[in-house]
Amino acid sequence: MRLRYADRLATRPPTPDRGIEAETVAYTGVAYTADRLPVGHAALRWLGDDLELKRLYVLPAHRGRGVSAALLTAVEHAARHLGAGRIVLQTGDRQPDAERVYARTGYTRIPIFPPYEALTHSRCFQKILAGADAHVS
Repeated sequence: MRLRYADRLATRPPTPDRGIEAETVAYTGVAYTADRLPVGHAALRWLGDDLELKRLYVLPAHRGRGVSAALLTAVEHAARHLGAGRIVLQTGDRQPDAERVYARTGYTRIPIFPPYEALTHSRCFQKILAGADAHVS
């Protein structure tokens, strides 16, 4: 992030999303190699009635090996189990690799949603989930 957005991070005003409140985190997943080396992670947090995909990351040496697709499958399974009807996410305009992964796995572009309005270069996506269980609050 620092490399791709250095010019913007230096001048960006603080946004309300700088931190994630622990009570909103619904799921955290970690991908491991056969040797038990952690190579990627993803998390979901509640954002109203939706779940937001946060911090999907795969170590550079393990990209292109299906790790992100496996993490997304796990995230979607967890979201269905939690009763969410959709997953939303925000990424940046300088992450075409991420946009390709999301498009390839069935996510579609949507308008920028709160709290990302101040990040005008955001790219936001959603995936409608079929077969979600009833959400229990």
